[in-house]
Amino acid sequence: DELFEQFATFLRQAGYEAKGGQIIDATLIPVPTQRNSREENQQIKQGAIPADWLEQPHRLAQKDTDARWTKKHGQSYFGYKDHINIDAGFGFIRRYSITDASVHDCQALGAVLDPDNRGDEIWADSAYRSENIEAGLAALGHISQIHERAYRNHPLTAEQTASNREKSKTRAKVEHVFGDWVMTMGSKLVRVIGLERVQAQLGLKNLVYNLKRYVFWQKKTRATAQVQCV
Repeated sequence: DELFEQFATFLRQAGYEAKGGQIIDATLIPVPTQRNSREENQQIKQGAIPADWLEQPHRLAQKDTDARWTKKHGQSYFGYKDHINIDAGFGFIRRYSITDASVHDCQALGAVLDPDNRGDEIWADSAYRSENIEAGLAALGHISQIHERAYRNHPLTAEQTASNREKSKTRAKVEHVFGDWVMTMGSKLVRVIGLERVQAQLGLKNLVYNLKRYVFWQKKTRATAQVQCV
């Protein structure tokens, strides 16, 4: 966290202040599946450690008691989530929060909102849509660009569909972060155990992404300057 904030200060001093509004999303971070019994999983959910694990320290050292299961599009995943906020202007990760996978995206919204962003608009997918969130964002002076969501027996209207399509042109920028992870940064799977270690590893990965993003903008600025000189 300290390193991340140090580089955030450097970015602001270098002229890369957060601007253009905020784009928020979360991605699942898989970890190796635990081969636990149903009884063991029940104890873990209640915050307890199975007695026989305590008697076998080497076995306990290999057990991740912080990771949780979740379902997405009908498929089960085991691990954590990295909730991030990028600014729409430069695309740097400005805020992040690491949770277990069972935490719903919208529950981490407050933790990743950036009060320093110069823009008022907030982009996110429909998982973040609710009356309470809309009211809360409005009370904070934000303009919600969160996708409309369909409900049972209440499909999206043509107007809502068109609105979502327009919002996606900006919201899609956050997918570049996760795409870069997969293509150039060793994917998303982590092989450490426990929330604290996962937070450290993903925090560093978020920082490295920002370093790469800074290099991108520096090269682009130099290339533009060279063209102007010619």
